[in-house]
Amino acid sequence: MPTPGEDLRRQIAAGTVVLPGVFNAITARLVESVGFSAAYVSGAGVTNALTALPDVGLLTLTEMADACRHITAAVSIPCIGDADTGYGEALNVARAVRELERAGLAGMHLEDQVSPKRCGHLGGKQVIPPEEMARKVRAAAKARTDRSFLLIARTDARAVEGFEAAIRRADIYLDAGADAVFPEALESPREFAEFPRRVRAPLLANMTEFGRSPLLSVEDLSRLGWRMVLFPMTAFRVMMKAAREALQELRATGTQQGFLDRMQTRAELYELVRYAEHEAFDREAYGLVRPPEEAAGGTDS
Repeated sequence: MPTPGEDLRRQIAAGTVVLPGVFNAITARLVESVGFSAAYVSGAGVTNALTALPDVGLLTLTEMADACRHITAAVSIPCIGDADTGYGEALNVARAVRELERAGLAGMHLEDQVSPKRCGHLGGKQVIPPEEMARKVRAAAKARTDRSFLLIARTDARAVEGFEAAIRRADIYLDAGADAVFPEALESPREFAEFPRRVRAPLLANMTEFGRSPLLSVEDLSRLGWRMVLFPMTAFRVMMKAAREALQELRATGTQQGFLDRMQTRAELYELVRYAEHEAFDREAYGLVRPPEEAAGGTDS
């Protein structure tokens, strides 16, 4: 069996890989169930979902690694993780690589923002000197125990220093040992066309909503030469809006009858969590025939 990193590298070599963002095991299972071949563990998604805090570098390495461990255990597709600024300097970056490798990820991205970081599509960002980021990249590359683990260098320089600075930083980070580059918050279709012409490496595009970048299709990005495309918060935003609307209706009417047709059914959820497999294992392990109401799943409470 290939390692997660080997699987992801093969996909990148064959075409453009689409990575929907996930923030827990059940959303990762959902991504896999509809046919995607890879996923992205969003730092913003995990931070928002786990702590109800903003994506400003507050999530710890331990919290992120734990989330990734649950996610990779739930799916067979490779996952990339968001390692923010590496949780510190070179030694911290090295530990982050080892912890995220052990969590089962196929790779991670490391960014060149000043800590505490900011969401890549908001104002007020600052970037560290490129030489300092290069040291982090070298530390990450040296710390890998699995050489297939994909190391992606993210640069936020476009919004701070301009497009040409982002190009220069990409080359520096590749020379330091990065396998791929993630230029955050490019601002026009022209920039998305120019970057792959200037930087000869696998590139990752972030198609997050309501940000600085135009929302280009996977087909368009693939034609331009991008090898990975993130949709980091798409499912999260849709789920949160749907849940809010349902809760508002429940509060107003006192019943869920009006939106049953918008719900995932019990059967659909049980299929996703593979309830029948667990029930069959339980029966076989203990040689029991459980009562029909217990075998049917009991209650949700």
